[in-house]
Amino acid sequence: MEAILDKLGRPIRDLRISVTDRCNFRCSYCMPKEIFGDDYVFLPKGELLAFEEVERLARLFALLGVKKLRLTGGEPLLRRGLPELVGKLMDVPGIEDIGLTTNAVLLRQHARPLYDTGLRRLNISLDALDSVIFGEINGRGTGPELILENIDYAKEVGFDVKVNMVVQKGVNETEILPMAAYFKERGITLRFIEFMDVGNDNAWSFRKVVTKKEIFSMLNETLDLEPVDEDYYGEVAKRYRYADNGAEVGFITSVSESFCSTCTRARLSSDGKLYTCLFASEGFDLRELVRSGQSDEELLMAITEVWNGRTDRYSDERTEQTAKNRKKIGMSYIGG
Repeated sequence: MEAILDKLGRPIRDLRISVTDRCNFRCSYCMPKEIFGDDYVFLPKGELLAFEEVERLARLFALLGVKKLRLTGGEPLLRRGLPELVGKLMDVPGIEDIGLTTNAVLLRQHARPLYDTGLRRLNISLDALDSVIFGEINGRGTGPELILENIDYAKEVGFDVKVNMVVQKGVNETEILPMAAYFKERGITLRFIEFMDVGNDNAWSFRKVVTKKEIFSMLNETLDLEPVDEDYYGEVAKRYRYADNGAEVGFITSVSESFCSTCTRARLSSDGKLYTCLFASEGFDLRELVRSGQSDEELLMAITEVWNGRTDRYSDERTEQTAKNRKKIGMSYIGG
């Protein structure tokens, strides 16, 4: 076992685990309604990793150095019995941090059970405060009021909350300053995410990207921002804080300032495929190995070989042409 661990090159620090490919929003970024209509067929339950399988794989990844787990989807709150899984993962030796990414539609009914099981961090997706803009983005006509109420409730319960805003030119760039002001006042970290060509269905183009430089310039005209040192090697967000109250903003700059060279993040899809890049075309099937009776040592060897053999540099190499022609796994499936 130690010989296998010694073979691992750059460490895997962060494992994103997708627990379902389903979602109750159809946003323009990862699940456009033209593709994911109400009759879209998602994965059958039997193809999803069982909680025991997720726990086993999490334990193996922890042996390889993973410290952080993030539960994603689709929408993870749609997975029945999610607190049970959180409880299992809380007991994995070596795991120091577990978070969950959600659109917060169902958060009020799930926040307390998840908190009681040990979950403490939430990343909540919200792309606009304006009801019309937000309704167009989520494809349901739903306004942001429910999301904002559930963010307040999660804070009352005790969660550390961060809000993620994907910014797309011609869609919601007018919401940058209102979002910044709203969450600054509440002391909640807001992270601006450059619009990315995840999957092949969101009509991505460089022309639709609002860069970190552009967003920062808008904010800095009226808000005094100062840089914050990174917490760990490979941290994705470029972080700043407001000088007057200490609230933070972050920038995820996959398009304008690539971070491929320091990436320590792996992704496990809801049906058990291992992806070494958000923009990957294919994954490695760990579920098949798990269900065929492979030993922990054999699984560790397979994971190590996949990780050490990766050549992912998509954000370094991205062009309009590669965005159109390269087949990439969808955001709802891989979990971001």
